[in-house]
Amino acid sequence: MAPNPHTLPPTVSAASGAATPWPRRRVLQAGLAVGPAAWLAGCASVTGQARPQVVVVGAGWGGLGAVRALAAEKAADIVLVEPNDRFMSCPMSGHYVATVGKLEDLLHGYERVDALPGVKRVRDRVQAIERDRREVVLAGGQRLRYDYLVLSPGIEYMEESLPGFAAAREALPVGFRAFEHQAVRAQVERFLAQGGTFVMSAPKPPYRCPPAPYERAMLIAEQVKKRGVRGKVVFLDANAAPMPAPTAQPILGALKAYADVIDYRPGVELQAVDAGRRTLQTSAGELRFDHANLVLPMRANGLVRQAGLGQRWADVELPTFQAKADARIFVIGDAQGSPQPKSGQVAFGQGRAVGEEIARRLRGEAAPVPKGEIELPLGICWAATSHDEAINVNVVTTMAPGQAPRLRFTVDPQPSARSGTAAWSWARGIWRTMLG
Repeated sequence: MAPNPHTLPPTVSAASGAATPWPRRRVLQAGLAVGPAAWLAGCASVTGQARPQVVVVGAGWGGLGAVRALAAEKAADIVLVEPNDRFMSCPMSGHYVATVGKLEDLLHGYERVDALPGVKRVRDRVQAIERDRREVVLAGGQRLRYDYLVLSPGIEYMEESLPGFAAAREALPVGFRAFEHQAVRAQVERFLAQGGTFVMSAPKPPYRCPPAPYERAMLIAEQVKKRGVRGKVVFLDANAAPMPAPTAQPILGALKAYADVIDYRPGVELQAVDAGRRTLQTSAGELRFDHANLVLPMRANGLVRQAGLGQRWADVELPTFQAKADARIFVIGDAQGSPQPKSGQVAFGQGRAVGEEIARRLRGEAAPVPKGEIELPLGICWAATSHDEAINVNVVTTMAPGQAPRLRFTVDPQPSARSGTAAWSWARGIWRTMLG
């Protein structure tokens, strides 16, 4: 359930994070992906005055929201920096990981985004941000100037939180970033073929899409039951109950249907892993495994720390998502540090709101004076409990001036086929909205 590894090579191996070639389209059509130097050379108007330029880092949910809003406002030239040639959705990926979905359902091209007036996409990764010069430095060495910068770079894993993980990275794919899911699916396929003990985990929040680890476990358990696999899933939850808290009872109720497959153990934290011996040290003792999908604690992509915008997460002003350290930078999506859920729908809404805010500033308009509570972008997600049923979760975030945000959850009391169908309708609809 959102991803964008901008400190990684252009296409990322799901298992190791190493660069691997992604099948390119026959030819990138004229103007679809341009060299940054060429775009910089062409951003002056015929009068010799440069148009305002907004650089958007990351063509995931948040970045695409910002690009769509900025393009509609026509207030600036937009440079979209994205290392991958295609968009891959983390929301709805649980079905693919559990072997009941297709990879092509999650993959989409950027052609219609590239065709938006004023938008140029640069296929590269960002290496550094130089705030004093208002420039973004790309891995290829080129520099992009910006009047405003929108960062939607996603998350990275806190590998140091689990001793032994870095050495075992290839054998233990996490799969919470785009283009990593293939390796997790391969792990699941081996488990379904061989049986044994499959250890899964959920960290303490905040992390990307809190219901996702439980969703994966149930979708995999469904296949165990369907195929008669001689195996079990041991789920180690660092929390006392499933996260986020308002979803705990519906998820615990859904887990009961898999009680003969899933051994759910709340309040158990990972302490170390030995991939060679296939053992885990936990707060409840040592545990042997045959296969594992360990979800690590997360933090913002390293660009946030490199640019001095925050530590674990970017420090932002609400409701604008402007970086507290720099009025020219906005941070959205899973990298920002507000209390809002780290999910795709929220990221897209934040991107649209930021695009509109930047356009307002470029037009020189005064900030609107809030009257009463302000509503932040809406959160909508579904936690699948089987191939055709899901739990719907809606989150409304409001804040009064000078007060902390308040989150109000509306959660299905139990899974239903209706929510299972609605999840796919939502996904296809928002993919069309983002990508055309």
